[in-house]
Amino acid sequence: MSGPLVGVVNAGSSSLKFALYEAERRVLSGAVDGIGTRRPRARAAEAGGAELAPPLPDPPPATPGEAVTALLPWLRDWLGGRRIAAIGHRVVHGGVRHTRPTLVTPGLLDELEALVPLAPLHEPHNLAPIRAVLTLDPAIPQVACFDTAFHRTMPEVEQAYALPLALHEAGIRRYGFHGLSYEHIASVLPERAPGIAGGRVVAAHLGNGASACAMRAGVSVATTMGFTALDGLPMGTRCGDLDPGVVLHLLRQAGMDARAVEDLLYRRSGMLGLSGGVSSDFRDLLASEDPRAAFAVEVFCHRAARHVASLAGALGGLDGLVFTAGVGENAAPVRAAICRACAWLGVELDEAANAAHGPRISAPGSRVEARVVPTDENRVIVRHTLALVGG
Repeated sequence: MSGPLVGVVNAGSSSLKFALYEAERRVLSGAVDGIGTRRPRARAAEAGGAELAPPLPDPPPATPGEAVTALLPWLRDWLGGRRIAAIGHRVVHGGVRHTRPTLVTPGLLDELEALVPLAPLHEPHNLAPIRAVLTLDPAIPQVACFDTAFHRTMPEVEQAYALPLALHEAGIRRYGFHGLSYEHIASVLPERAPGIAGGRVVAAHLGNGASACAMRAGVSVATTMGFTALDGLPMGTRCGDLDPGVVLHLLRQAGMDARAVEDLLYRRSGMLGLSGGVSSDFRDLLASEDPRAAFAVEVFCHRAARHVASLAGALGGLDGLVFTAGVGENAAPVRAAICRACAWLGVELDEAANAAHGPRISAPGSRVEARVVPTDENRVIVRHTLALVGG
């Protein structure tokens, strides 16, 4: 190996995904799953496919920060003396101020800590590995790459809720998420779909977390997620769009407290709730003969098509529709249902191309070009990290 080595860290509440790149070539990837449980599992694989088993201490890591602390010595051994030039981190929330990736400083961490109330289920876990690396090896440059940054180009009319202006100025506004994924899509469209790259495109990031983004010439002008990553499309376990009166009802009439409502909306709703507990995973739902599973998928596709139409309205028309992420890239029936519902917008589906997962899934004469484009958030993080550390 030669060239600068860049680490990528994506931390969640119970998992830590990590990767190592030489320039933009991935040389190692892995994850620690089940963090906080009795038996978390660590796995990794080299670029050639060779599987590795990073050891975990006893007691096992209870937080993503502890997982990083456990992994770094193993990673140093695997590198055989080579040093990591920098580490890039996915950070869900950058607030209003951060419109681009930023080198980590103690002051930045304090600022991001103040954003925890805006993303309580994500931000603390994103920040913990950064603090762990600062403690273990403060000489390693670290870069925070924000999921919200891509959407800071949205006009104020898209960001504003119809609440008192003072609340808007205090930070209660639409932020949008999955920005690193949408940034990747915008960066590759000129090469993969030049006919729509400079036009009006709706990109649909469909996975366990799901959203859609309206882009004009690769710039975000509207998105479905809002103040939190709970809004918009229904997701694996998150509810998506919800009348806020439902929350008031649950608090006042159903006797639930804020913690119980949070658990309901984030962990027990979405596909899991709609299917009556069958599954939150689209693979299970599409394979199931249970009518409740079919209903959950039907609701998802219906809502997704409605949001595509809404975003097309924000763009003043539609030239392209792009599907990405786990469901968007792999679930042909979901793409087909959404495209058929968007036929009135000019989407004409090519059934055979869709069954083959693209890359183009619209018919040759379709007024709107539909595409399947794999996302790669890690590559976006690597590029930003190298740019900031001079790699």
